[in-house]
Amino acid sequence: MAIKINNKFVGAHTSASGGVFNAILNAQEIGAKAFALFTKNQKRWDAKPLDAKTLDTWFNTLEKSGIQAKHILPHDSYLINLGNPDEQKLIKSRMAFIDELERCDILGLDKLNFHPGSHLVKLSVKDKKDTELVTKIENNCLDLIAESINIALDKTKNVKAVMENTAGQGTNLGYKFEHLAYIIDKIEDKSRIGVCIDTCHMFTAGYDIRTRETYDETWGNFDELIGSKYLMGMHINDSKPSLGSRVDRHHSLGKGEIGLDAFRFIMNDERMDDIPLILETIDSSIWKQEIELLYSFVK
Repeated sequence: MAIKINNKFVGAHTSASGGVFNAILNAQEIGAKAFALFTKNQKRWDAKPLDAKTLDTWFNTLEKSGIQAKHILPHDSYLINLGNPDEQKLIKSRMAFIDELERCDILGLDKLNFHPGSHLVKLSVKDKKDTELVTKIENNCLDLIAESINIALDKTKNVKAVMENTAGQGTNLGYKFEHLAYIIDKIEDKSRIGVCIDTCHMFTAGYDIRTRETYDETWGNFDELIGSKYLMGMHINDSKPSLGSRVDRHHSLGKGEIGLDAFRFIMNDERMDDIPLILETIDSSIWKQEIELLYSFVK
């Protein structure tokens, strides 16, 4: 398949098993121009420091790959909850988040992707219908998340904290553009805050992107509430669940409820120029083909 390339940088979340440098090699194998990785075991709180040998191999491998650091989107641990209402668990999350930012800086990376956080409040069916109560709980959590980010940014340097929108599953916040805008508004150093939009999460949170009309409406809403200058990465996924289902289940491109047109729009949208566009679709064996498919959409 002939590949037409514009200013889009497509890749996937590749494995760093055996050393962070392996994520680069795995990205090269699938023809990626960008990639995501975990800089440590995402299911553990602790991690060994990055040693000199690992760092030398990382920088040498990265230079040979031709992939630019700005097109790499590391993801933090899934254990971290910057909105945790439990004080001790919140402190633990904040310390881990600071460590993740520092690891990215050591690797010469300028972004860290993370999920905003969850309020963890168990609401009854009746309480869920009380919009005033729900808004109060969510805003309290969003305030805590913003405070956590401010603390982390104050104790680190260089790396931008890039919030990922969520599907809104459970008590996860960040499924509304308003949530992300609320947090950004409270960040003291706005040069170090950004957003990563996951297409599956966007869709299951209720934002339709399947037709030209709905795509333009959704992204117009994003521009108005958040602003395209804060868009610093995307996760490119189709969705198993339906629109507005608030369920996070990714699918291969064109095999889910979103369909292929939305990804055609993305590949020809200047808002997505020069940022990492990362596949997290469910079948890694066809990532190379999915990358080629996305580039084939470029007009």
